[in-house]
Amino acid sequence: MSDPTQQTSSPSYRLAVEDPDFLLRDEMRAARFGMEYLKAELALRDWGVRSTVVVFGSARVPSPEAAAEVLREAATPEARRLAQRRLEFAGHYEAARHFARIVSRRGGALAQGGGPRDNVIATGGGPGIMEAANRGAADVGAPSIGFNITLPEEQVPNAYSTPALTFRFHYFAMRKMHLAMRANALAVFPGGFGTFDELFEILTLVQTRKAGPLPIVLFGRAYWREVLNLEAMAAHGMIAERDLALFEMVDEPEEGWATLVRRGLRAHTPPADQPVA
Repeated sequence: MSDPTQQTSSPSYRLAVEDPDFLLRDEMRAARFGMEYLKAELALRDWGVRSTVVVFGSARVPSPEAAAEVLREAATPEARRLAQRRLEFAGHYEAARHFARIVSRRGGALAQGGGPRDNVIATGGGPGIMEAANRGAADVGAPSIGFNITLPEEQVPNAYSTPALTFRFHYFAMRKMHLAMRANALAVFPGGFGTFDELFEILTLVQTRKAGPLPIVLFGRAYWREVLNLEAMAAHGMIAERDLALFEMVDEPEEGWATLVRRGLRAHTPPADQPVA
């Protein structure tokens, strides 16, 4: 009797879905791209997530308790100076957390009777401001989304995004697409290159009408007025004056929520006996 061991042990005999060497070929990039889209898309549908409020901001902004601990342990003047600066920015962490509580309670993430979930908090899934927003949703028992990305220095998801809605992407483009495609509104807290990249991605989509009108707020007037000078772009003719009206700057969580609603965010009204945070 013939022995087919060599045939059955050959990589060519593997089912395509069980063959990593095949799936990771350059020629399979389009298929991998499609799978990244569908894996998150189907999970979001299963959870009834119809729309989101996206929160961007720095991974370097610590919680107040973490910042205080670092300051206590700082052993050199330089370390204390850096720790003090981080402690000053920790207020943005608390603001993002409070804002996410408001959105989750009033926006429709706590779906009644198995209905669709609206204005679910969505972040990049990492630490800092992202953690704060996912944490705020968790504070009130609402689901929230973490769209993580594979990086050379591996990003660990924060502990507050809903486990079943915590995703990891290889492709930045697909991650950005998922962040944008269900967004009803955008809230941006102080951040660096990544935050600017994400902010301008959305601003460009709205400016060019690739996305519909989208209420956008930037939290932290002092920070944004210091680091962002779009008025100069308008003065030089690089953007139109009307583009300056694509967003507003705010400071407080309640102010941010009220601004989003005034600019068109459709808010869910909870039952009269349900307290509003």
